[in-house]
Amino acid sequence: QVQLVESGGGLVQAGGSLRLSCAASGSIFSRYTMGWYRRAPGKQREWVATATSGGSTNYADSVKGRFTISRDNAKNTVYLQMNSLKPEDTAVYYCAAWVVVASKYWGQGTQVTVSS
Repeated sequence: QVQLVESGGGLVQAGGSLRLSCAASGSIFSRYTMGWYRRAPGKQREWVATATSGGSTNYADSVKGRFTISRDNAKNTVYLQMNSLKPEDTAVYYCAAWVVVASKYWGQGTQVTVSS
């Protein structure tokens, strides 16, 4: 079992930056692949970025070059640094953890709103 708590969301103007954090507890954090997903109003949840237990990272094309995922295994925390934010980045952002991709643990989400 893994418990995930996101923080760092808020309201920012277009072009601004935010850093999201996701604190994990309850299991061996370093074993898990960590990911960020988001759900915009009226849309389905979409994948944003992943950081594997081995340190590899991957990004959706829509955020590549603007967002950076990182993890601190000593702090059991994964981060999402979001730069050059656009209004279309407005969404609820969710942290996820998994060893088996079909069995993800999810956080409660944090709202990010980007004003134009």
